[in-house]
Amino acid sequence: MKKEKVLINSFRQIALDTIEMVVENAYISQTAKPGQFLHVSVEGHMLRRPISIADINKEKNTITILFKVVGSGTAKLATLTPGMSLDVLGPNGNGFQIDDQQKSTILLIGGGIGVPPLYYLGKTLAEKNIEIISILGFQTKDYVFYEEKFSNLGRNYVVTDDGSYGEKGFVTDVVKMAGDFDSYYSCGPLPMLKAITTKLKGKPGMISLEERMGCGVGACMACVIPTKKSGGYKKICSDGPVFHAEEVSL
Repeated sequence: MKKEKVLINSFRQIALDTIEMVVENAYISQTAKPGQFLHVSVEGHMLRRPISIADINKEKNTITILFKVVGSGTAKLATLTPGMSLDVLGPNGNGFQIDDQQKSTILLIGGGIGVPPLYYLGKTLAEKNIEIISILGFQTKDYVFYEEKFSNLGRNYVVTDDGSYGEKGFVTDVVKMAGDFDSYYSCGPLPMLKAITTKLKGKPGMISLEERMGCGVGACMACVIPTKKSGGYKKICSDGPVFHAEEVSL
């Protein structure tokens, strides 16, 4: 993890309140792993914003990040334009463990803004000839994004809370439609992760936690989560944001 300047190459709205930004930086693009994030400085705000890495293009030295406009910080980020630069710390945290994955079937389960980090993960796994099945959950059809990108990786299901697009319900309602798989990776809001880990208890899996952060480097203890076995705590920003599904108490 280093403090870096990234140049904004492109910027577009891809769904309701959802922005895709492509930035350029040689160091981050060559070292980032699926599941890591950038800690982005926002002018006029003391705390940085953690934003997951959605994709990497090593040939072009670019990093794709997605964020949802939910407050004054992300609203400020949404006013930036190509050619401007951002001050970031990155790549931060521990990502998904994939080195030991052999030819198998992997289920990706994402909810809302938890979908982006799963795309770079899925693309990396697909390059290893691993079969990918994806379940993407959104509030309504207006929030749906990256459906085509995930469909290009393998079988893909979209589910919305109100049934306005794809299947109606929650991601847990669609898991049975995925059929057999060897392990799963999931990222999304805490209630979704609780439901997923309960439903898939005993199945090998990893989860990525969305959390507000202070320092983002493990110094301030603002983003801790209790562990199941040791009785202690893990720091989401530095020990995570990715953990084994049975490692932490949600």
